[in-house]
Amino acid sequence: MNIYYSDSHLLHAPPFEIFDGGEKIPTFEVPERAERILAALKADPRFSIHPPEDFGLAPILAIHDADYLDFLRSAFDEWQTEPTDYAKTALIPATFPPGGWRRKPRGLLGKAGYYVMDLAAPITAGTYPAALGAANCAISGAKQILASSPTARGQGVRVPSAFALCRPPGHHAGRANCGGYCYINNAAVAANWLSAHGKVALLDIDYHAGNGTQDIFYERADVLSISIHADPDFEYPYFAGYADETGAGAGAGFHRNFPLPLGADDSVYQKALDQALELIQNFAPKFLVISAGMDIYGEDPLGKIRVTASGIEQIGAKIAALGLPTLVVMEGGYNNDALGTNVVNFLGAFL
Repeated sequence: MNIYYSDSHLLHAPPFEIFDGGEKIPTFEVPERAERILAALKADPRFSIHPPEDFGLAPILAIHDADYLDFLRSAFDEWQTEPTDYAKTALIPATFPPGGWRRKPRGLLGKAGYYVMDLAAPITAGTYPAALGAANCAISGAKQILASSPTARGQGVRVPSAFALCRPPGHHAGRANCGGYCYINNAAVAANWLSAHGKVALLDIDYHAGNGTQDIFYERADVLSISIHADPDFEYPYFAGYADETGAGAGAGFHRNFPLPLGADDSVYQKALDQALELIQNFAPKFLVISAGMDIYGEDPLGKIRVTASGIEQIGAKIAALGLPTLVVMEGGYNNDALGTNVVNFLGAFL
């Protein structure tokens, strides 16, 4: 399997985040995450590591707002010119618009509150180039499965797969906002790029709801988006990811959420997954994109469901059994000791 990795992710190393209750803590989303995964993949001869191609901004602008991207590009540098007496290592806004207040201010801190969804997406000097690198990894993987896709199915025909080792992750980034460690929606960029060549299903198995992906594809019928996640009644992102959110307009019926209860184990997860896979089979896509969050693992510090390491392997096996050209895109996962092993075991099912 080809792995697409960019060391530009090392440029994004926020020194802190503001956690629940307002506590300032070292961020969970650290460069070590990707490096642990990379080391585990390099130790396995089944995987081949490749740098991404540079696809420019066009595939990103196809789903993200141009003014938002311009803010992401310039915000940190602009912030350095603000007259303050404290160290400016990471930009996090302090003011957010309540519902219905969506006027875009001209000032930097006002724009930050407009475009940044929460206190877990610090913008540093290296955030924008790291996010671009992650998006290019996802598109590079999409290009590979497109080029390798067999024209006919049958015995002995190898179905292509690829893994985009993206960092920062992306599935909380909407059309015009970042949040939850995510700045550019890597999986959505890749899914949209592939949609020019046939229908795409995007399955998000991260612990948290893929609210950004939902925002991007909610009114589209050519991309079936599905998210299996902790119930937003008790878990981030709180304001999206509910079962009754099923798409709108042309996309009515083409988005599905499967919120899971607190403490959900392998059997509960597998039941939701079986329903999701049936939806994908009925949709009959040409390509499958997976937002693969390993924070479903029962010992993840940010998770409150209890999927085992064996359960993660089983999830991979069931998805792989669909027999679709598949791009796996890295999302969350914060138990760094287990992260590399869980990713390798998940990907192994596609080989």
